[in-house]
Amino acid sequence: MTSGLEEFGIVDDDAPIARAPEISGGKPVEASDKKTDPEQIKKALEGISLFTGLLPTHLDRIAKLAREYEYTRNEYVFHHGDEGDGLYLVLDGAIRISRNMSGMGEEALAVLRPGQHFGEMSLIDDDVPRSADALCHENARLLKLPKFDLRDLMFVDRELAYELLWRFVRGLSSRLRDSNDRLMMLTATSKF
Repeated sequence: MTSGLEEFGIVDDDAPIARAPEISGGKPVEASDKKTDPEQIKKALEGISLFTGLLPTHLDRIAKLAREYEYTRNEYVFHHGDEGDGLYLVLDGAIRISRNMSGMGEEALAVLRPGQHFGEMSLIDDDVPRSADALCHENARLLKLPKFDLRDLMFVDRELAYELLWRFVRGLSSRLRDSNDRLMMLTATSKF
């Protein structure tokens, strides 16, 4: 039994082979399309803050996992409550992360532009559904790193796992601080 990492020169006979079904929308960009060239994907990864400064071998390995998707405006990438299936990287366009609030409608949490990423919590939290909607704010092109493929790679490449996990922690810490600041602002303004 193999885990699908042979293309990286890594073989682990004990690795699990079960994969979660693809649940995201979007139109996959065909392999014959010029945009899916591994070197182009590697260059795109270098432009994403999460991957800036990684070793070229790590970028090569991650690029081989990436799948490219195109979304049209108002198309959902995923919905609140969906199973987390991977990490998404914005190449072109914009993605709106939001939640529908009872009695208030949609509350936009962020609008992500090229160079930004979302969905990394799905790599860390098992059996926890998506915490927000990801909606295409304008036509967009995304790279998706499937959850189980990236986890398998991180399992066999501990140096890469260390780098990525610290980057996830710093990013999530920054988002938590921003949320705390917003909460404090709301609390302060509600007293008046």
